Amino acid sequence: MRALVLSAPGKAVVQDVPDPRPGPGAVVVAVHRVGVCGTDEELFRGSMAYFRSGRATYPLRPGHEWSGVVEAVGEGVARDWIGRRVTGDTMLADGTCDRCRTGRRHVCRNLAEVGISLGVDGALATSLVIPADSLHALPDAVDDAAGALVEPGGNAWRAASAAWAEPGRRVLVWGSGTIGLLTAAFADAAGAEVHVIARRPEAAALARRFGATATWVPDALPDLSFPSIVDATDDPAVAQRAVDLVEPGGRVVTIGLAAAPSLVDTRTVTLKDVSVVGVLSGSPGLAAAIGAYASGSVDPRPIVGAVVGLDDAPAVLAGEIRGEDGPKVHIDPRR
Repeated sequence: MRALVLSAPGKAVVQDVPDPRPGPGAVVVAVHRVGVCGTDEELFRGSMAYFRSGRATYPLRPGHEWSGVVEAVGEGVARDWIGRRVTGDTMLADGTCDRCRTGRRHVCRNLAEVGISLGVDGALATSLVIPADSLHALPDAVDDAAGALVEPGGNAWRAASAAWAEPGRRVLVWGSGTIGLLTAAFADAAGAEVHVIARRPEAAALARRFGATATWVPDALPDLSFPSIVDATDDPAVAQRAVDLVEPGGRVVTIGLAAAPSLVDTRTVTLKDVSVVGVLSGSPGLAAAIGAYASGSVDPRPIVGAVVGLDDAPAVLAGEIRGEDGPKVHIDPRR
């Protein structure tokens, strides 16, 4: 089969690799759509912290936002999976450690991540091997494009939920990338009054399409109280600004990751009685994201600004191909 292989920082090529075979408890999925995200770009550049810690090494096959159809199953897997449309969890847990046993599989002590860490091959390929217990079936109402947005959707659902999005609550989402926009959409679906900080006019327009009541730029914020603020940026200064801005007794949710440490004055956190919550992984929110997409309460597809073939993947990672009307680029390996 064909797959995208990263061999060194800045070096990516689509090449022939051995056809996948499902081991016990695993399946092979024919990949239909893959989303490229900031993590994939960091892996391409070699800037991700996992390279320094040894969790990621070259050569590496990326891609963790995907949808497809099961085409083969391994020993111990029900054959009725064959032909089903699916997506899957990025976080692969051992299922036996204390964290797994207490419902925290996404922070498993022996965690591996599809297309990211510990040599687990990703979905930027024509086929993908994945454990059957990480699969999520997709209903007919969730097409391939939406299916490949379940993983970021799970993250965004968790961010909106952590921000206590509900009727009568005002939520400020700082950032208008994929996660910021989807967080706004899930907060709006929950009945919250949603505000989004977006630097560019086109991003602001898309944020309003995803349910934002109003959009702002960082240096011209309104004189409003914000009981909940979500930091969905890669700016290390935003976390402290959010703590300064949030209402006393409010909540700051951090889901963006900066290249440098975000320094927060815990004196402000304490004196304002603010809760600061970090969100890692969409795993606990995948089913909720699928349900919202299937019901139509959230339509993630306008985020996709371009769909290209696998041969264009190196150019996407290098920033030479970008989305036009939305920030997300999808790759269809069948093209």
